[in-house]
Amino acid sequence: MRFVLASQSPARLGVLRSAGFDPSVVVSGVDEDAVAASLIDPAPEELVRALAAAKAEAVFEALDGHSDMVIVGCDSMLSINGEMVGKPITPEAARERWASMAGKTGELLTGHAIIRVENGERTKEASGTEGTTVRFGTPSQEEIEAYIASGEPLQVAGGFTLDGLGGWFIEGIDGDFSSVIGISLPLTRRLLTEVGVSVIDLWARPAS
Repeated sequence: MRFVLASQSPARLGVLRSAGFDPSVVVSGVDEDAVAASLIDPAPEELVRALAAAKAEAVFEALDGHSDMVIVGCDSMLSINGEMVGKPITPEAARERWASMAGKTGELLTGHAIIRVENGERTKEASGTEGTTVRFGTPSQEEIEAYIASGEPLQVAGGFTLDGLGGWFIEGIDGDFSSVIGISLPLTRRLLTEVGVSVIDLWARPAS
């Protein structure tokens, strides 16, 4: 069975490969802002789950006719200071983001959506969210400027990473480590079980 990751995130791909999967990567191209705008006052969990579902759906349509696969879409956002924030994109936004969250605590929410395809037909779907508390340190201005100059925080949810340079500025987490990186292994396993797939059947086997 083919496992398709509907994400261009190298961090998510790395988590899955470290956990024994060999995913196919198909980028969804979903307009996240348009999906978010179509929702009426969504709860944070509803927002990330809807974005994940939109990505899985787009990839399903792109791969129409392919048989025997599971498609997994993911989306992550940080809930902090009473708002949901995604990727900063620009250095200015990343700088403002870190000024507002340094020394504080937020919740990294990751939405997951799975579509199972058998014999070319969609047969089952499952979705869910995982939340992990993140405790931010208080980096110096020099450290923040160097971090922003690296480019790393611009394209990641919340403007930080746990498994890269940003890890130096995270005091700790309460919850699932893999979810903060971008794809929760425990939640993915539960959702795969819901659609009738066991993770052990998707583990990559060494060539004989």
